[in-house]
Amino acid sequence: MDIVHLVDCQPFVTKDGSIIRELLSHRNSTIRNQSLAEATIPIGARTDSHYHPKSEEIYFIVSGTGTMFLADQTRRVVPGDAVAIPPSVIHSIFNDGSEPLKLLCCCAPGYEHDDTVMVSEQLLADDHGIGFQLINEKTG
Repeated sequence: MDIVHLVDCQPFVTKDGSIIRELLSHRNSTIRNQSLAEATIPIGARTDSHYHPKSEEIYFIVSGTGTMFLADQTRRVVPGDAVAIPPSVIHSIFNDGSEPLKLLCCCAPGYEHDDTVMVSEQLLADDHGIGFQLINEKTG
């Protein structure tokens, strides 16, 4: 039986800049086809925009508040919200709250750095406020 407590998980920084503690994955359990991690986004921080060609993700907001960017959609997220992130969809999350934003992240297949593709951002002002245009760094 695999039971892992959060305090026993060493934090590390992923390619998108979030601080995670991987709870269960093929690296530390009998789990083979998914992973579960707690991610922490500091106050005022935002993960770098990215996508995963193979993995789909679920973000479950545990504490704090933020703004979720998913493809061309933007939405406020609060504790209790679950966000579905399909494979190959560009996404990012911004902690615009007053406390660290903590979320559980489930990836299937399990998280791997090699399945994370970073993209660059160009902030654009439009008639509806601030938006952003994403450009894949590989194509410039």
